Amino acid sequence: MNEKQLGDPTAIEIPVEAETAAAEAAEEEQPWLRLDRRMLLVHPVNEVVKLLPVLLVSVVLGSQSGNHWWGLGVVTLLVVFGLLRYFTTTYRIGPVHVQLRTGVFQKKLLSVPRSRIRSVDVEAGVMHRLLGLSIVRIGTGQRAGIGHDSNKFELNALSTALVPDLRAALLAGAQQARRLETPGTPVENIAEPVDTEIGHWEPSWVRYAPFSFTGIAIIAAIIGISFQYGIGTAVAKSSAVSDSFDSLESLGIALMVVIALVVLLVLSSALACVQYLIAFGNMKLTDNGRILHVSHGLLKTRQTTLDRARLRGTTLKEPLLLRLARGARLDAIMTGVSAEKKESSLLLPQGPRREAERVMATVIGDSRQASAPLIPHGPAARRRRYTRALFLATVAFLVCVACAASGLDVPIYAWFGVAVLAIAGAVLAYDRYNGLGHAVLPGWLITRSGSLDRQRHSLESEGVIGWTVRETFFQRRAGVATVIAATPAGTGSYEVIDLPAENAWALIEAVTPGGGDVWAGRR
Repeated sequence: MNEKQLGDPTAIEIPVEAETAAAEAAEEEQPWLRLDRRMLLVHPVNEVVKLLPVLLVSVVLGSQSGNHWWGLGVVTLLVVFGLLRYFTTTYRIGPVHVQLRTGVFQKKLLSVPRSRIRSVDVEAGVMHRLLGLSIVRIGTGQRAGIGHDSNKFELNALSTALVPDLRAALLAGAQQARRLETPGTPVENIAEPVDTEIGHWEPSWVRYAPFSFTGIAIIAAIIGISFQYGIGTAVAKSSAVSDSFDSLESLGIALMVVIALVVLLVLSSALACVQYLIAFGNMKLTDNGRILHVSHGLLKTRQTTLDRARLRGTTLKEPLLLRLARGARLDAIMTGVSAEKKESSLLLPQGPRREAERVMATVIGDSRQASAPLIPHGPAARRRRYTRALFLATVAFLVCVACAASGLDVPIYAWFGVAVLAIAGAVLAYDRYNGLGHAVLPGWLITRSGSLDRQRHSLESEGVIGWTVRETFFQRRAGVATVIAATPAGTGSYEVIDLPAENAWALIEAVTPGGGDVWAGRR
């Protein structure tokens, strides 16, 4: 390969999408391009940052052995590896395929048909933004499987100035195909879609950030990493920490625990707010009738495309703490975007529940979704929730009674603990049952469940490809069943939990007419 074959990465000529023999032949003449030369500054720095703990260890080893070339050697290897990625990465955009050749030690060619492209997502970290670069990820809308990370089509990095035209050209094929499907209307008379903003982030939403475990997770990660590399041990053994601990211990254990909890709460809340601002600042959701476009981020920006043709519904997430603050998060249920893999399907981050419901109704196009009353699942479902929630308290109570009956002294705090377990279990059972329910609207199945992590799914009937009615041993004794709707979108299945068994097939019939009779006849 010579330099002439690589073309000019600052000016990409993108051929019109086609699937003819002539296009196949022309594609072989299409030049291979390198990524932007400015990536020579990005990749070495990124490699050093990713392996910073290893680098620190090498520096320590070098200082202990008297050989200070350890750190310099590691940095040199990382920089060389980053530079080699530039010279071993090329891509080509032809009329039929987009292709990517990568690999420093193992060569790999990844080819994606342009007719299969369903999303073009754009991301830019701090260094990328400073240098005017972006990361472009091309998706085909297929569910990720094993080896997904190694087979993703990613161009890191391209000039940001090239991205809008590149994105429009790669998505034009799918949009043109849908325009051709419009019956009775000439293509030239169909107006180009116009982006309309349907939702955006407000700075006041940062108040919802502390109502999550993000801050605690960040603190736990920092502590874990620090102790893994010995930093935490050195800090813990320092005189400053010892003196502070002795001073707090003199105040009493109870007060020391209270102070520690307050410090943890304040620190975790602050970290959660910072992370929330960095991740979701300046968020905007737009819709042109064919594609939902989500952009967000202050330091590291991300732009995601969600093809409406693959939209199968939404999920309103209401964890317990966020629900207490009357907040919610909204995700899309998309074919080919796996919620289990935590791929990008975000529509709105933690924010006011009322705003999440408004955006949900706008995206789905049905204002009844948020206000539709859910059908409760009856006394058997309620009884199962109380039975399981109070099981631990019952066992603890029986142990205390047995100890008292045998003449052993049961301390008062043991009885107090039993009472706390009983009250907490009863409250949990009450909330879990109140959160349990379903509804069937024309063309839609709505199901809600959970307490600590409550979720309300609105699933399009056309997205259901199969049904399962599950009855465990205890469910059969209680006369209830769990109905599972299978779909290639989102998590892959959505459950209506502990529905009265006699209503299971009627529910299936209501969502997919004819399905209840077919499946019920095969029981």
